[in-house]
Amino acid sequence: MTDQYVLTLSCPDKKGIVHAVSSYLFITGCNIEDSQQFGDRDTGLFFMRVHFSAEDPVTVEKLRASFAAVGDSYTMDWQIHRADERMRVVLMVSKFGHCLNDLLFRSSTGALPVEIVAVVSNHTDFAELVGSYNIPFRHIPVTKENKPEAEAELLALVREENVELVVLARYMQVLSDDLCKQLSGRIINIHHSFLPSFKGAKPYHQAHARGVKLIGATAHYVTADLDEGPIIEQEVERVGHQVTPDQLVAIGRDVECQALARAVKWHSERRILLNGRRTVVFA
Repeated sequence: MTDQYVLTLSCPDKKGIVHAVSSYLFITGCNIEDSQQFGDRDTGLFFMRVHFSAEDPVTVEKLRASFAAVGDSYTMDWQIHRADERMRVVLMVSKFGHCLNDLLFRSSTGALPVEIVAVVSNHTDFAELVGSYNIPFRHIPVTKENKPEAEAELLALVREENVELVVLARYMQVLSDDLCKQLSGRIINIHHSFLPSFKGAKPYHQAHARGVKLIGATAHYVTADLDEGPIIEQEVERVGHQVTPDQLVAIGRDVECQALARAVKWHSERRILLNGRRTVVFA
């Protein structure tokens, strides 16, 4: 069986990029399994994701070393990873456990190609649930007084466990600007609406009071601007006038789970490239 790899890149758009990449893969004895690319006329940037295989034994380190010259010649921001490499992830949760439960189940069944190395919470409500999956549960209480220490403990966990992605699975704490910067492009949140609608408490009750016809959820990267980070995925469900607030909550939770699971899956498969305040998603 051949080894499988994923190359992702972004760079200023100009002629010859696809040829340079495909020529490199041909010369190194690799075969392109799948390739997607996008040239953004607004930003003048080019984005590409290539899934390729190597018949002859080769390490990812050698591929990276040999591709560096191509990357430099086009001023690329690029990465090469093994396709079978399961991304190491930390989940964070407070008192709403539907997204946590969904991600734990998807990961356990292989539907989500990640390794959940720990679940962090500012409460202990889901310690038993997490333990049933044999995943470490870390209780990190957060108050106004200890917030810097709590975030430092989280960052230490991220470093010690070589975590590539942090997922806020309904974690109801505002993160500091410094933490957002340190985890830029590596932390995903789920928001209970099409941003920026219905902010604050009881969003589904607000939606019911306004007579909404679509329930939505938005998965996005976290930035220092609260709920304004680059959007990855959005999901909706149509509802009628007869639906109660409690029914809206139940529908909304399902929608949140779907949007967040897709965002985590796409990120873990290295299908998302940042494009300023937007994303390019090769789904």
